[in-house]
Amino acid sequence: MMIKEPTIERNNPLWELATEYLSHLQFERRLSNNTLYAYNHDLKKYINFMYNELQLMSIDSIQSAHIEKFVNELSDAPKMDNKEGIKKSSSIHRLFSTIRGFHQYLCQLRITKNDPSQLLVPPRLTRSIPTTLLVEEVNQIIQSVDLNKKYALRDQAILSMLYASGLRVTELVDLKLKNLMMDEGLIRVFGKGGKERIVPFGKTALTFLKLYLKEVRPFNSKKGKSQGILFLNHRGGKLTRMSIWNILHENTLRAGITKKVSPHVLRHSFATHLLEGGA
Repeated sequence: MMIKEPTIERNNPLWELATEYLSHLQFERRLSNNTLYAYNHDLKKYINFMYNELQLMSIDSIQSAHIEKFVNELSDAPKMDNKEGIKKSSSIHRLFSTIRGFHQYLCQLRITKNDPSQLLVPPRLTRSIPTTLLVEEVNQIIQSVDLNKKYALRDQAILSMLYASGLRVTELVDLKLKNLMMDEGLIRVFGKGGKERIVPFGKTALTFLKLYLKEVRPFNSKKGKSQGILFLNHRGGKLTRMSIWNILHENTLRAGITKKVSPHVLRHSFATHLLEGGA
């Protein structure tokens, strides 16, 4: 089920300053689209509650007790992430961060005199032990790709690159041919906030990548929609983040691995294996 996006009433007088803050995050702090979506989602809930439930007409009217009431209301709502309630402590922690950032921004610009979020204490994060794959399990997933499928070589290259480089999914789908430095075994990556870094990847990933570039990509790129993107879908355009999740999920099942595996698990496994290897 998709998360329902909160809507803002047109006559809500609090929303104008919230959109100013979101613009600041987008154009000055250059946050990623996914992070901006989260801030936007949280702010809409917050602004709606202050206006609709507490009948506050100005930002200056908001006090610490109002914010605490808002967080408590969400925490006590039905414990489902796709409802109005908030289940994860990380989500509540992010909500505190969003609200504090918003009010600090308004104070810095002297739009408001007081910061009602200043004395709020966010809840302690409850951290579960992250799932880690063995090297053998990663190899099983890559080797489980059905080679009879048309895009098998692409999928093997994607899975191998995810693990060998430790890239985030968004970074992987945004990779372009010009980012590759094949001779050096390096890729130029633009991560969160547009920050550039150079990332090495191993010989195994390079082997799969060369096969994909030779046997699969040239036929997809003829469709004229590639815009230089490295990994293409069947229409010749950029893959979505969900496509990568589906490729990983399908081949995890084919490998007979019962652990809950996500792209982040591959990224975490990559970092763990580096440390175990003395990096």
